[in-house]
Amino acid sequence: MTLTIYNTLTRRKESFQPQEPGKVKMYCCGVTVYDYCHLGHARSYIVWDIVRRYLQWRGYEVQYVQNFTDIDDKILNRANAEGTSMQEVSERYIQAYFEDIRRLNVMDASDYPRVTENISAIHQLIQELEKKDYAYAIDGDVYYKVQNFSEYGKLSGRSLDDMQAGASNRVDSEDPSLKKKQNLFDFALWKAAKPGEPAWDSPWGVGRPGWHIECSAMVRRLLGDTIDIHGGGGDLVFPHHENEIAQSEVITLKPLARYWMHNGMVTVNSEKMSKSLGNFTMIRQLLDQGIEPNVLRLFVLQAHYRKPLDFTEDAIISAENAWKTLKEGLLFSYQYGQGLGTNQFKIQNSKFKIKELLPPTSSHAQCPIPNALPYVESFQRAMDDDFNTPTALAVLFELAKELRRQGNLLTHQGKTDTSSETIKQQWQTLVHLAQVLGLEAVPKDETDAKQERLSNADIETLIQQRQNARKQRNFAASDLIRDQLQAVGVTLIDKPDGTTVWH
Repeated sequence: MTLTIYNTLTRRKESFQPQEPGKVKMYCCGVTVYDYCHLGHARSYIVWDIVRRYLQWRGYEVQYVQNFTDIDDKILNRANAEGTSMQEVSERYIQAYFEDIRRLNVMDASDYPRVTENISAIHQLIQELEKKDYAYAIDGDVYYKVQNFSEYGKLSGRSLDDMQAGASNRVDSEDPSLKKKQNLFDFALWKAAKPGEPAWDSPWGVGRPGWHIECSAMVRRLLGDTIDIHGGGGDLVFPHHENEIAQSEVITLKPLARYWMHNGMVTVNSEKMSKSLGNFTMIRQLLDQGIEPNVLRLFVLQAHYRKPLDFTEDAIISAENAWKTLKEGLLFSYQYGQGLGTNQFKIQNSKFKIKELLPPTSSHAQCPIPNALPYVESFQRAMDDDFNTPTALAVLFELAKELRRQGNLLTHQGKTDTSSETIKQQWQTLVHLAQVLGLEAVPKDETDAKQERLSNADIETLIQQRQNARKQRNFAASDLIRDQLQAVGVTLIDKPDGTTVWH
């Protein structure tokens, strides 16, 4: 099977071929750290986490870079309002980012460059643009000459002539930068410092970088001239990513990225998120209100990453119900393992080690899921189709529902209609494939510890004591033993013939 990715640049799905076999260089635009992360951030970084996890599962070595924009007008405005510094604000919200995003089981990037750590790389890139006549300085500002880049607009599909015509009646004549620009759509590479704000020395005077130049400089420094995948939200296609292409490609004369990927936007009850509408939804707000992280993650994965995603109460209820089904399957071994005549199923590398979870089609390793090929093939077929997580989830739910059926048979009939080994394989398959999507369930530590201390012999002894109490019509003692066993996850089923089975 071949992995295909929808490329925003070409507007079609393409077979994925990294520039270096077996390795992927991937960059995604990070947050501007002036506030807590919201639902749109959750969607974006869960999506790129899934892309990265799946590429690794397919056998690729992935170098994943995600930046922090730690100098920006919004950061400075918050610092001024609080009477603090830009650094204090950015540090606070960088730490908040990690707190929030790790709760959603998003893996850390390979590197998190900050703009303020890359000033010299930004200077170098701007100077190269000047030498090639793609930039000009005026009064301490430096602008990019959009008119000189003939391919400007190729990512967004916008014509510069059309954009200029469309903007003719919407120009803010009070904008002082317009008097400096040679062209309406020229954008800032370097900004002269304003009184009282942080600034750096430069060949053009004291100032700070423009927004778009940051990512071009960091991509080039950490990943080279051309990367395999550049990701971001759909709102970044224009102007941010369009401007990145213009800045980078005129210098390197190479494509900035082979594949451009963009996730769809998030709405709340069909309305755009906005503080003025009172629907600006923060990640920590949702999690602190009691929504499980896996529910939020599942809510994101139930829609294709390129499609719009509407956050509603009904959608979260649906995701909660879906997670209950999936969680029940993921914890099947802990609940029913002993009832199948064995201890809890053991799973190879139960702590996520993604390189060891490769499918049989990979030449890098063998899949540790024996005889699970139909499920693995279906999962891979879905994910190979531009990371189609809704269809991939259907494979997981098929497994989870089959495990639920076997659990019901075991509970009510004392046996299953499938061999213990097959059920074990199904459970292992479910756990492994769910991990590729970052969905993991862990039993409560306290219950686990008690169950580990309670042997089969202990359980049988308690059941016998309960039987004796029932014969003596001491039903209070009988019920107490049942409740004690139930508290540690052992369920008793009394049969019509007077015997008791347990799981």
